[in-house]
Amino acid sequence: MNDEDIVKILLENKVITENQLDQAKGEHKLSGIALTQVLLSKGFVGEEDLAQSLAQQLDLSYIKLSQKDLNSQVVNLVSRDLALRHKAVPVKADGNNLEVAFAAPWDLPVIEEFHLITGFKIKPLVASAKEIDAAITRYFRAEDSSKQTLIDMRFEKFKEAEEAGAENSQEELGLMENVPVVRLLDDIIEGAVSSGASDIHLDPQFPEMIVRYRIDGVLHDIMNIPKHIEAALISRVKVLANMDITESRMPQDGHIIVDKEERKYDIRISTVLTVNGENVVMRILDKNSLMLNLEKLGLDSRDVKVFSNLIEKPYGMILVTGPTGSGKSSTLYAVLNILDSKTTNIITIEEPVEYHLDGITQIQVDPGAKISFATGLRTILRQDPDTIMVGEIRDRETVEVAVQAAMTGHLMLSTLHTNDAASAVTRLIDIGVEPFLVSSTLIGVLAQRLCRVICKECKEEYVPSGKELEFLQKEGVDTKGLKLARGKGCDFCYHTGFKGRTGIFEIMEMSDEIRKLIMDRRSKTEITEIARREGMRTLRENGLQKIIDKVSTVDEIRRLVYIG
Repeated sequence: MNDEDIVKILLENKVITENQLDQAKGEHKLSGIALTQVLLSKGFVGEEDLAQSLAQQLDLSYIKLSQKDLNSQVVNLVSRDLALRHKAVPVKADGNNLEVAFAAPWDLPVIEEFHLITGFKIKPLVASAKEIDAAITRYFRAEDSSKQTLIDMRFEKFKEAEEAGAENSQEELGLMENVPVVRLLDDIIEGAVSSGASDIHLDPQFPEMIVRYRIDGVLHDIMNIPKHIEAALISRVKVLANMDITESRMPQDGHIIVDKEERKYDIRISTVLTVNGENVVMRILDKNSLMLNLEKLGLDSRDVKVFSNLIEKPYGMILVTGPTGSGKSSTLYAVLNILDSKTTNIITIEEPVEYHLDGITQIQVDPGAKISFATGLRTILRQDPDTIMVGEIRDRETVEVAVQAAMTGHLMLSTLHTNDAASAVTRLIDIGVEPFLVSSTLIGVLAQRLCRVICKECKEEYVPSGKELEFLQKEGVDTKGLKLARGKGCDFCYHTGFKGRTGIFEIMEMSDEIRKLIMDRRSKTEITEIARREGMRTLRENGLQKIIDKVSTVDEIRRLVYIG
């Protein structure tokens, strides 16, 4: 497959510019990564652009699968595993011919494999890998009812054994490699990773266990597991996570390492007994997803400059605040990735250590070994650190040691649960820190939320409703001729209209006037007013900009940063 020919077509069709190509060539020479992949990673082209150019070069038809209604029986001529492995989906059967959409249609052995498996003569089409993944998710999920029947059949022997009163040995619980429960769990995990889910929930309800994925902060029901399979599935999880399969009454924690498409995923497992049975939550951690710059977190150029100035300071305390699930840890990890661990000693104390970072010393809170945030932090101070990251400030003891570290020449990073930036000041004082210590050590606060982003595949502009216009006008937005955006709902976004999330931020940089207010124990409202006068944009203002820029919707922003 000739990369240069595809690039030539991209240039001819004015998809990329000569300047973009020159930039990509420079990185291609340094990294050895294929030129088209560099163009894709830099955002100069999209997957659809590449697929269309590929079709043009190979003189094949291009198909946009998300705009087609496929026959699920045709799609299921091959297994889900085969479709995922080769990024290919059967599209149309006509006589002895079968049209198949491929992401890599030049791979002749794969085409021959499809011919042997289906018995059809294969006519290759071209589609983007992203569209193929979405089609697989849609059409194999659409067959849940028939898949459920198949699962029931495969596991009928477990039910029969139960009714006969047979003992359930570990082999009968599906722990042997040739038992279908192994395949079932693999499919559940693979489906979650492919969907970009952050968590998998195995929820023991009646009459069946429900499998749910959390995608962009929202849970989606994916499939039902028959009750007589539940114990086998949970036992399989425990075996992989090195947990005690005989213990169900006590909560347990473990983890599984999964390799998929040259990426490693660390899946953290938590089990707890409920009135309906044992509940399992599997958190999916992808180290590659943390290799972020500040722009990718959602900070605009102005906020990037302000925050960059803060983290470049040699000492002082920076706090990242927000409710649970607002992306605070991801922001801190992104900061640690930016800092130079080769010339400075960076140490963290976390509960738990979610991502292992090269060149950084990471310590995990361990109550059994009497390592708390406070005791761990005291130990860290004897390890000659330059930068310290504490996962969370929860109590007076921890914050006192953190303040001491910030005062003695260390850059201190941590998180706090407050609704906005100014509240971090009053929260520290409420915990027991003297105002003069807060004013002398705190150098900045970043408050944040995560908002869902409108799906690019089904995004449409529209004229705002009267209720939306009223809301925006009340917030001071000029609505003359204003158009907003929303997602219609498609296969890519599980028909929610949203795909992915980005940050909404509020950055308060300390100044002499704000320090004076802190010393005088003034309210958070007064501190916010001064911070705004000095240039801070509030979460509300940042959220409004996301609406105007057509990144998110009125309802989403109101849900996150508005009360009532």
